[in-house]
Amino acid sequence: MSIVEVKNLRKIYRNGTKALKGVSFEVEEGEVFGFLGPNGAGKTTTIKILTTLIKPSGGTARVCGFNVVGEAYRVRENIGVVFQEPALDSRLTGRENLDFHARLYGISRAEREERIEELLKMIDLEKDADKLVKYYSGGMKRRLEIARGLMHFPKVLFLDEPTLGLDVQTRRKIWEYIEKVREKEGVTIFLTTHYMEEAEKMCDRIAIIDHGRILEIGELEELLSEVGKFAVEFKGNANMEGVKKVNGRNVIEVKTEREIVKVVKELMKFNIESLNIRRSSLEDVFIKLTGRAIRDEKASGWGRR
Repeated sequence: MSIVEVKNLRKIYRNGTKALKGVSFEVEEGEVFGFLGPNGAGKTTTIKILTTLIKPSGGTARVCGFNVVGEAYRVRENIGVVFQEPALDSRLTGRENLDFHARLYGISRAEREERIEELLKMIDLEKDADKLVKYYSGGMKRRLEIARGLMHFPKVLFLDEPTLGLDVQTRRKIWEYIEKVREKEGVTIFLTTHYMEEAEKMCDRIAIIDHGRILEIGELEELLSEVGKFAVEFKGNANMEGVKKVNGRNVIEVKTEREIVKVVKELMKFNIESLNIRRSSLEDVFIKLTGRAIRDEKASGWGRR
């Protein structure tokens, strides 16, 4: 059953920027749906429309059966949101931030207290619950924001680049908490990211978006079928068919182990400095679809998110 339905969604900003150019997809109830793309691809514009913060220029979007334009209030009742930019009150404690959010949703005192304790335990912030948020680390703030988004028992939790700016170790911890949230709460998760590893690890299905258009949607294995199963990378000059230049590296896509042997034997005929064999990744798919690596766009920071 689809809990998010998007059809031909378009968004043109006042300055003429076409952020979305006919985006269509569905999110199934209970899944972790990944929205993968570089800065400027249209990820944040999409999530802002789905969470009723901005209106589309065309097309339709429904969340939990409600239209994001005509039934915005009902949509908000059923969703939780964690945006890229922190939105916590640093002058309050972690517990007070959660309590304040619950009051906005009209949750009774007894239910608030029970829910706060339940969520603090889930995200391992019980011991730090009564500290001011201004003393929290980046990872602690992110965990608290996830808990706040869950306070009112939402059916869909939107996470917009939830690990942006965090170190690798903290990012992996956040992934663990998100997985725990999914298992215990049964909530549908809509995750935007430009981290390949995050999309590969967390998501049941992934949509790749670039320049306001969906390029491909599917499970990881379906997306990986777009490229060879393995990649042979090497430094040096080799006049061979199928060699691609990727971030200054020479890459040959290979489908089977037997083909690896053939490619390596052929490479040995040339002046090769180094050679590496690895399994193909989501980044290989992205490069094939867009012609560039996602980190190149991340570095340049072009356009609108």
